Amino acid sequence: MKRHHPFLLIAATASVQAVLGGVEHAESVPIITGGETPRTEFAIESAYLLGVFNPPRSYEINADFITARIRWGQYLDSPGILRGYNQIYFSLLAEPITRGIENHYFGINVGLRYNFARPGSRFIPYFSGGLGLGWIDSHPDQPGGQGQDFTFNILSAAGVSYKFSDRFSGQVGVLYQHLSNGGQTDPNPSLNLLGPQIGFTFTF
Repeated sequence: MKRHHPFLLIAATASVQAVLGGVEHAESVPIITGGETPRTEFAIESAYLLGVFNPPRSYEINADFITARIRWGQYLDSPGILRGYNQIYFSLLAEPITRGIENHYFGINVGLRYNFARPGSRFIPYFSGGLGLGWIDSHPDQPGGQGQDFTFNILSAAGVSYKFSDRFSGQVGVLYQHLSNGGQTDPNPSLNLLGPQIGFTFTF
């Protein structure tokens, strides 16, 4: 009967233990590597917006959002930069006007967000856009003031999120917002605003 050298048996056993032990104790990394993406997200977002594109008056708005996102299509098998997943979002808007004619704006916005998920990365670039409506405390009697309380809004954003864990992530980006009553009054000065945005997202 052939006998195996004890050194070879010890070395083989140690190698198997090292491999199995490495798999067993491998640290879980919160990154998207396969076919799983967040199904539902809840986010708190805030932006500080300044009037741009020759507004009738100088405006500064503190825009605060509560946002729900639901996954709608994922493309993790796509090659190149198109790899990622899409979401439908719904936002509630509360916006104190810190500088300008009016004092506050409240509204809703519904849109789409696309997330560029790179294999092995915690960073997820994104862009989004949506339409909505709301109410502003208009002052049509003042030059440059909004013509009526009922107002439409357009939101567009781009940035990057960072996954701290499987359930929690943060984001930084740039937000553009357009407010207008769609020509229902004359004049209809509208507002165009742009500024930095931050947020925190909880995944379910």
